[in-house]
Amino acid sequence: MWRDPGAPADSFYEVRPECTDVPKSRFRIKAGKTLSARKWQAAFTPDGYLDIGKILRRIQRGGVHPSIRGEVWEFLLGCYDPKSTFDEREQIRQRRRNQYARWKEECRQMFPVVGSGRFVTAPIITEDGRPVQDPIVLSQINPEKEPGLPPKSEVDAVNGKLTNGNTVACSTSSSCEVLERVKEPINCATVDKKEIQWKLTLHQIGLDVVRTDRTLVFYEKQENLSKLWDILAVYAWIDKDVGYCQGMSDLCSPMIILLHDEADAFWCFERLMRRLRGNFRCTERSVGVEAQLHNLAAITQIIDPKLHQHLETLGGGDYLFAFRMLMVLFRREFSFCDSLYLWEMMWALEYDPDLFHLYEDPEAANEKAEGSKGKAKSIRQCGKFEREIMRNGGKSSEAPLPISLFLVASVLKDKSSKLLQEARGLDDVVKILNDVTGNLDAKKACSGAMKIHKRYLRKAKQP
Repeated sequence: MWRDPGAPADSFYEVRPECTDVPKSRFRIKAGKTLSARKWQAAFTPDGYLDIGKILRRIQRGGVHPSIRGEVWEFLLGCYDPKSTFDEREQIRQRRRNQYARWKEECRQMFPVVGSGRFVTAPIITEDGRPVQDPIVLSQINPEKEPGLPPKSEVDAVNGKLTNGNTVACSTSSSCEVLERVKEPINCATVDKKEIQWKLTLHQIGLDVVRTDRTLVFYEKQENLSKLWDILAVYAWIDKDVGYCQGMSDLCSPMIILLHDEADAFWCFERLMRRLRGNFRCTERSVGVEAQLHNLAAITQIIDPKLHQHLETLGGGDYLFAFRMLMVLFRREFSFCDSLYLWEMMWALEYDPDLFHLYEDPEAANEKAEGSKGKAKSIRQCGKFEREIMRNGGKSSEAPLPISLFLVASVLKDKSSKLLQEARGLDDVVKILNDVTGNLDAKKACSGAMKIHKRYLRKAKQP
């Protein structure tokens, strides 16, 4: 029987011609399976209410068409309630855009490079809050560009453009003004430690930004790099507990590619971080993701005890080899296009119709849940993974394990024989798992994760 192979989606995320080693996407746009713009529009009532159950089923069958991916993700991530109207969502959108503008202006007042279309990749202050008059910093805060240099060459050209030394004269009044603003905290009687900590991260954000998705044509434009830096800088300021950590740029990058408005991209990223920020939270004793790695070990011990024992024998019982997969949600194991397909499949499977209210007003959402214990939420509006959780007694006081853990467990299970036969040390484990890069199928991976989840729930119940 003839089957439609589908149209490739790589053209939506153009790769720079010199990057010849980028894996091709396995995702295909298939008529009747992939959520199309027509099916998406048809899922809304005239007032704007969305039949999210129908959308989830379609996404689970064939993903989302790239042309509508951004607006679909806003619902999957809990930015909007499917039971809201067009007008209600527009009011929320405008309120959030205004809030983001206020936060961004707050950051700009502290460091005027924010929102200027530029960013920094060298430290701007010392740990005690004193400004660093580094040639690279001076060139990056200077809006004047040397003729003939493309934006991405700015940093590389700095050493040839400026002389080394502790002080460099400002070439324009605007760059002098920025330097004065950087110096301002020193003139104050007290220096805000939070502000110092924030400024200390800005160059690290810049270093990560220039490395993020550098194979894409999209990031050849300075304005797009600056937009990514601005969003991460603002987020680092408002999230006082976590701030900025490496890996966040990989999570944020797709948002600014899919959503043209910077504020909308920020809020999508902020919602994603609601799910993942625990992985980035660090203490003096541990990193947040260690708890997830411990859960992964527990899952593997139940599903594949031989493999777990083998990994422990090799000294890999802490499962640190899976650190990257969990931190950036398989961004490095899949092509860019396939990683987006994987994410939306995961979010559709995990979808909880109470997500919007849980994020907007957690206390009210908890009261609603407690007051309606007899009335279960509509199972039709939930993703398949969420339904399994509900069927197995609902959500207990402990948060349910995320599907990402079962995706990693599925990969380990798939490579179990190879790991048992060939891995004689942790280096072998890492090499075998690195070989999956570009060779994973997102839909099969999610299907495998669902099977592992069912087996885990069934075996975990056994005495």
